[in-house]
Amino acid sequence: MNDSTEECSPFKDRKKKTHMSLNDKKRLAREKAEQYNSNGRPSRQYHMLTAEEVKQGKETHWEQLEIIGCVKNISPSLWNLTTLTGLYLNDNQLTRLPPDISMLVNLVYLDLSGNKLRSLPAELGELVYLRELHLGYNMLRSLPHELGRLFQLQVLGLAGNPLCQEVMKLYSEPNGTHRLLMYLLDSLQVRVPVPPGRPWIPLSRPNKNIPSCPVTVMCYNVLCEKYATTQMYGYCPSWALSWDYRKKVILGEIRHYTADIITLQEVETDQFYNFFLPELKKDGYDGVFSPKSRAKTMSENDRKRVDGCAIFFRAIKFTLIKEHLIEFNQLAMANSSGSDDMLNRVMPRDNIGLAALLKTNETAWENSLPSEVQQPILVCTAHIHWDPEFCDVKLIQIMMLSNELNTILEDANRNYRNVNHHQPPIQLLLCGDFNSLPDSGVIEFLSAGKVSSDHQDFKDLQYKTLLHKISTCDRPNEFMHSFKLSSAYENIMPFTNYTFNFKGIIDYIFYTRQTMTPLGLLGPLAPEWFKDNKVLGCPHPHIPSDHFPLLVEFELSPNAHQSNSNGLIGRR
Repeated sequence: MNDSTEECSPFKDRKKKTHMSLNDKKRLAREKAEQYNSNGRPSRQYHMLTAEEVKQGKETHWEQLEIIGCVKNISPSLWNLTTLTGLYLNDNQLTRLPPDISMLVNLVYLDLSGNKLRSLPAELGELVYLRELHLGYNMLRSLPHELGRLFQLQVLGLAGNPLCQEVMKLYSEPNGTHRLLMYLLDSLQVRVPVPPGRPWIPLSRPNKNIPSCPVTVMCYNVLCEKYATTQMYGYCPSWALSWDYRKKVILGEIRHYTADIITLQEVETDQFYNFFLPELKKDGYDGVFSPKSRAKTMSENDRKRVDGCAIFFRAIKFTLIKEHLIEFNQLAMANSSGSDDMLNRVMPRDNIGLAALLKTNETAWENSLPSEVQQPILVCTAHIHWDPEFCDVKLIQIMMLSNELNTILEDANRNYRNVNHHQPPIQLLLCGDFNSLPDSGVIEFLSAGKVSSDHQDFKDLQYKTLLHKISTCDRPNEFMHSFKLSSAYENIMPFTNYTFNFKGIIDYIFYTRQTMTPLGLLGPLAPEWFKDNKVLGCPHPHIPSDHFPLLVEFELSPNAHQSNSNGLIGRR
């Protein structure tokens, strides 16, 4: 049979009008009628393999199937046709739909209208790719709550069923299909067990013979309230998307891991000042925050909803020296030189980076340390632009960030050494949601310390001359930065962001590899939990964000600084 099925059209190959006999007209009318079923819908025609074609090794690949004719029972062999995207079982005598229909995982269109169904199997809710589900003119008095899992459903036919008034009232409202599905999903009992704890993965042993400062660092995109919508995450119950519910779970995670330094992305302004800061102050933290640049142009009330980046630090171990805001749109404007690409692609994205220059307190050190030595550390977090079509913008934003951090570090190191010649160089921690996969230009630039000026992520746009202003370029056709950075989560997590449509690594913790030693880190959630419980994506009632927090323990040691700098490469 053909690999794809066609809908027959009576207007196909239409010819010029000619005189026809009465018998010809009757024959043509009969042929046209045969091309439509009793509901006036075009019938689907199929080419069945002959015995000779089977011998020749030809295979069938049915994408659509129509079964009509007073059918009362369905053969179990139907459920083996897993390539089906459309199944038409309308206008039969079916009284029961087997749970095995869930095996047809690729169904997009399912028509069960005009049967005698009194109930539906809960397994119908596993057909999450369904866009149309026709259930009209059956004998349904209720719907299984599992239908609420069909979050991609656009058309739901229910007419002609004796359903309860509450269901039909929701269904008849504007956007009724979506409202009814959310009602069913919200009413569905959560039977999925709490995921098992994430394992701690030891990487190296601390050196007990020298003074050292153990530091645990968390990076976490908490998914701000305005982005957590049922339109974006339709597979999650609305009550589990609400900020009142999620903020308690998020705070519980943060308190559970007790990091010394916490970097957060997608923190709304109001939530920082009225939730995160006062709550974490109870646990001995202090913090800094900045919203995205758009907040400057908004009213005070609207500014409360703008999200940004936050850095918290345990006050008993660290003291804040200075905070720095890096605004990518301002840097793009300052370095555009009239470039249309820089002005139209880079400058409108108002993502930011936030840096906090900290110094260790004496209580942060183990195995003693001279009290006059205070290790400075620059902690930076950033939220890079999200759109995959703007990979050039992502790469340029991270290049601008590294250039600004280099300036901050050079100035701070110079000021420190003017006061104390024995002061160790400043260390760098760079954390954030970079919205970039490990094979991207962004991560290549950070990890390798360089990127080709012809890298595909620049999209052959005219940035080369402009980028000389914001990046070291000691070699032809190559942009560089002055840090020696490593990613703490190299080949550890299969994904840091987990939604229905995307699963990948886009969150990172980078550190200066010559002077900081990772002692251990928090491993991934067990993949079996997602698979066994058919978790479509996050957020989830047990997981409050679409991102997973990263957590690393580092060892800082003053002896490590004596060989060279803190990761700043000397200018060639």
